[in-house]
Amino acid sequence: MTSAKSARRPHHWRRDLIELAALFTAVAVADAIANLIGHQPDGPYLLIASAVALVATAAFHTWWARRHSHAPPPGTDTGAGPALPPADADQTVETVLWRMRTTVRDAPGTLAALCTALARHRVDILTLQTHPLAEGTVDEFLLRAPASLSAQELTREISAAGGSSTWIERADAHDLVDAPTRILGLATRTALDTAELPLALRQLLGRCTIHSLPALSVNGRPTGESAPVEGVLEDTVMRLRDPSGGVITVERPYLPFTPTEFARARALVELDARLGPRVPRSEDVLTLPEGNEITVRRADRDDLAAALAMHGRCSERTLGLRYHGPVRDADRYLDHLLSPRFGRTLAVQTASGRMVALGHLLWDGDETEVALLVEDDWQRRGIGSELLGRLVALAVEAGCESVYAVTQAHNTGMVAAMRALSLPLDYQIEEGTLVITARLSATPAQQSDLPATEPATRSGAPSASRSLPLTGPAEQPSGR
Repeated sequence: MTSAKSARRPHHWRRDLIELAALFTAVAVADAIANLIGHQPDGPYLLIASAVALVATAAFHTWWARRHSHAPPPGTDTGAGPALPPADADQTVETVLWRMRTTVRDAPGTLAALCTALARHRVDILTLQTHPLAEGTVDEFLLRAPASLSAQELTREISAAGGSSTWIERADAHDLVDAPTRILGLATRTALDTAELPLALRQLLGRCTIHSLPALSVNGRPTGESAPVEGVLEDTVMRLRDPSGGVITVERPYLPFTPTEFARARALVELDARLGPRVPRSEDVLTLPEGNEITVRRADRDDLAAALAMHGRCSERTLGLRYHGPVRDADRYLDHLLSPRFGRTLAVQTASGRMVALGHLLWDGDETEVALLVEDDWQRRGIGSELLGRLVALAVEAGCESVYAVTQAHNTGMVAAMRALSLPLDYQIEEGTLVITARLSATPAQQSDLPATEPATRSGAPSASRSLPLTGPAEQPSGR
């Protein structure tokens, strides 16, 4: 929008003077010709004939322009490239979304060749990102293509147009968000929760495997895992210094990382380092069938002392089922399990503030593990089933495709709790160890029955309270 003052054209008196001079000159020339011809015997007739000829010529030109367009006739080779098939506006064609990457030479016309090849098959380019390399350029496309066009055919066309190292996979509606908006959203999630960093890196870089390697083992010994502050990029592997200690390793075997992707990942890690440890402080108050109130909230390393005290109240059988090893080593795992870098932890505490249960959602590379520990005196009250349902809801929110639980074959309580999720389950038994994998759908079966967790008030009082209508079997621990 412009103002009336800026939109007003400037007045040039020189142009008006030139136009006036041209007008007088034309009038003088016309008068001279009229006098010259008009004094001849047949002068008036010649002037009338000239006027009729001019009118006829103008009328013929107008008719010809309307009858014939200025476009070249069909079939004429203009040298502009291959002719595209006509599009039928009334015909509805089923389409699919593809994410595609290909490497091209850094030369004028290479991108145009790719676009021409895509247009030949009626493939619409929705978004395009370029990643400059030392030699060549990686072009990343989001495409809408006809469903009849297979990935193999599309790859062959791109290779014929000059693309190399082409990678393609199906996309969905979430990929329609432009890159800056998506990156800002990931930065916001990372700023709110330390546990979001591995998930944000996975969503930022696509299908990849992320491992958080601690600087110290569970026994307190140095692991030797370290990385420089600026990180390391090695083809399909990048190593970034973990702000909480250790190294974050990102691997993607199908396609090398570009310097642009490495810079984006490093920026997310630097943001996490500047903000420091943080966990959303929210809680939800539930009422057990016998009338006791419990609080479910997020836990972190600040709850280490309370978790150790709960270990001391648990029986050796309960700790053995949970950690699958010597009971005396159980306390060593807590510092690792409570770290937000390796997953999310939910804690259950009584009205007096005593911790009675822990539920862990642990990132294990491409997979996700769920594990439960309920104090002996609080088993068979539905606490484990409630925790498991909430952990599955968190896994769905994080975009996990499945979760698995490691337990023992005779742990009927954990088996029953997994079955109560009403999700497809896979079982694998090896030497008495049972691995139950639940394949997650868009909405877990129990997610609709769980209340949304609301933040606590400033005074620390919980914001919601409801009855817990779960009286399932005994919740026995599960996990590694």
